[in-house]
Amino acid sequence: QVQLVESGGGLVQPGGSLRLSCAASGSIFSIYAMGWYRQAPGKQRGLVAAITSGGSTTYADYVQGRFTISSDNAKNTVYLQMNSLKPEDTAVYYCNARSPEYGHPTQPWGQGTQVTVSS
Repeated sequence: QVQLVESGGGLVQPGGSLRLSCAASGSIFSIYAMGWYRQAPGKQRGLVAAITSGGSTTYADYVQGRFTISSDNAKNTVYLQMNSLKPEDTAVYYCNARSPEYGHPTQPWGQGTQVTVSS
């Protein structure tokens, strides 16, 4: 198992930016893909963005053009740069490794980091 710890969340005004970090206890170099997920109150947890070991990325429609996922293998860290934030982006954000088959999360869910977008 790879231990994952999310950080960087907080309170931000609409239109603002926030950068989330996902630090891994071990190397993420050999992991097929990593993803950021979010869960808003009363809603299902869903995929926000994903990045493969080869650098390919994918995004949910509702964050396309606003969010950017990236990774730094030397630091064993995955990032999510969030720009033009909207109140509907408010949620707990989680990171996880993704399996080659169907992109299923492979690690236990951590505590996540709270992102609140409000005036």
